[in-house]
Amino acid sequence: MKSNIIYAAIGIIGGAISTAFGGWSSSLTTLVIFMGIDYLTGFIVAAVFNESKKTENGALESRAGFKGLCRKGVMLLIVLVACRLDLVLGSNFIRDSVIVAFIANEAVSIIENASLMGIPMPKAFVHAIEALKDKADKDGGLSEDAPEE
Repeated sequence: MKSNIIYAAIGIIGGAISTAFGGWSSSLTTLVIFMGIDYLTGFIVAAVFNESKKTENGALESRAGFKGLCRKGVMLLIVLVACRLDLVLGSNFIRDSVIVAFIANEAVSIIENASLMGIPMPKAFVHAIEALKDKADKDGGLSEDAPEE
């Protein structure tokens, strides 16, 4: 009985989040997956390789990790704001453009983390990321004022 209540609560919360984001699309799933991979690879770069550019000594630091989580949370809030703007305007353009721009940003960060680990990147993968960045730039891209991760 308790487990049914817990499952129902999780379902209600998940449904509310999905509704707030205008439905759970494959692009939103991709963004969340890329955010997780970026955070994990950043953690590995700091904890194992001591090559992090987010700390003075390149090592793992809880404050830097927390700041990274906060950035990712705010990115999702920006997607939520974009979704609400689309509802007002009756479109899907703003939400989709914001998601694509953030996916491109996360992909670039993942590549940077992998290169700090000494992993060579396949050219096809790099070209795909460049194409994604070009699409994001064409759709509006990221502001020049915002630092890339």
